[in-house]
Amino acid sequence: MSKQQAAKRAADHCAQLSQEQGWVWNPPIGPTADEPSTLILAHGAGAPMDSDFMNDIATRLATLGIGVLRFEFPYMAQRRIDGRRRPPNPQPKLLECWHEVYAAVRAGVSGRVAIGGKSMGGRMASVIADDVEADGLFCLGYPFYAAGKPEKPRVVHLAELRTPTLIVQGERDALGNRQAVEGYELSENIDVHWVPTANHDLKPLKSSGLSVEACMQDIAGLMAHRLIG
Repeated sequence: MSKQQAAKRAADHCAQLSQEQGWVWNPPIGPTADEPSTLILAHGAGAPMDSDFMNDIATRLATLGIGVLRFEFPYMAQRRIDGRRRPPNPQPKLLECWHEVYAAVRAGVSGRVAIGGKSMGGRMASVIADDVEADGLFCLGYPFYAAGKPEKPRVVHLAELRTPTLIVQGERDALGNRQAVEGYELSENIDVHWVPTANHDLKPLKSSGLSVEACMQDIAGLMAHRLIG
């Protein structure tokens, strides 16, 4: 099977899943679109799969040649139906959902498949990354600890992580600022990219002279380089 055929097969499979499951699929449209590289991207705790942030990063990645499939955890899917806000499902349910989504995508994609997400979605992806043997892991604003609880970091599994990982973190992230994170023991397979003066949503201070647009494009470029070279 040629690269073009593999890419088309992957795109068709993900488009079908999106239609059947109500997910969102951004097919690769960039100059490297003949490379069948797919990223499964999960949302954070409070915002859905089609939030402004998720739409933005998925569109940028697709333009750079990466197909992006987004899904919702059960609690968020239910909110879409009845409009009621509710807390995230317990971790076992979130992980079960991640496993099911990954298996569904992997069944029809022969190329590279990476996983990741915004905040909680990325944290849950980091828990299953080694088990599913993902080709890469991308965490956008990793919640290293709950708000106001830096004394209880969520990093034990990160010390032994084998999956090639990129964590993109704002220097002043309230759930993991630079000073705190640089004191943690992280696997040698994890690279942390710091966005100057940025918060948990990876938005820099205006005083920094950096624009959100420039930061998001830089982040997308880093992710694409790691996944497709």
